[in-house]
Amino acid sequence: MNKILDGKKISQTIYEELKKKTAQIQGRKPGVAFILIGEDEGSMAYVRMKKKRCEEVGFFSETIKLESCVSEKELLFYIDRLNKATNIDGILVQQPLPSAISSKKVIEAVDPRKDVDGFHPLNLGKALLGYHDGFLSCTPFGIIKLLQAYNIETESKHIVILGRSNIVGKPMGSLLLQKGSFGNATVTTLHSKSKNINQIASTADIIIAAIGKPLFVKKEMVKKNAIVIDVGINRVNGKLVGDVDFDDVYDKVSAITPVPGGVGPMTIATLLQNTFDSFSKA
Repeated sequence: MNKILDGKKISQTIYEELKKKTAQIQGRKPGVAFILIGEDEGSMAYVRMKKKRCEEVGFFSETIKLESCVSEKELLFYIDRLNKATNIDGILVQQPLPSAISSKKVIEAVDPRKDVDGFHPLNLGKALLGYHDGFLSCTPFGIIKLLQAYNIETESKHIVILGRSNIVGKPMGSLLLQKGSFGNATVTTLHSKSKNINQIASTADIIIAAIGKPLFVKKEMVKKNAIVIDVGINRVNGKLVGDVDFDDVYDKVSAITPVPGGVGPMTIATLLQNTFDSFSKA
């Protein structure tokens, strides 16, 4: 197995497959709408990247750009309009939202059949119960796809997840616990209130770091020949780094995802995969 788990390379194979399938469609193509609020540089760059990928595979996409002073009522109006739009299969409201807007209300307003981010309670519930007719949250889905691509088994492995967010930590844990291939793991979730983090993490066969703290995972937290999946994206002194101190742990692990170029590209690829699946169902 290659020591570097190359998400950029694996995501490219997903795009090529989607491009091939989309080219065969007669009539309208899969469509995705992005709602972008305010002028956050990171959010704007992320939406541009997603749009570019849509173009590459032949999807239709549109961006609704709203001022940061937009009211919750107005934002919900736009979501409702997209829920009813027959040319849109996926709706993405780019986070973070202004503090005056309820993230919970916005997530629940998106039609679960168009919730290609996999954030809606209905889709999260289906993932938890092991149903296969909902959408999986993109980052956990992307991590599973990456593990599959490198034939990394999860069955009977001890997997430690650092972080308990609704976007990564919780859905990731539920996927890894499911019966079936790329599940059947023993999962421990560690968070800000956990004790003995270093000691517990150092017993893991696989560590998934999604804690939002730059360079948090050091070599003393990692078992020899463990596999490390780094979900973090942090900017330190103008440089992008993960939640894992890559240089510190590299010699100790059997495989690791880089930042950038690891989990990030897989998240966008699975977002497009979810959009295609939504189109197919529609």
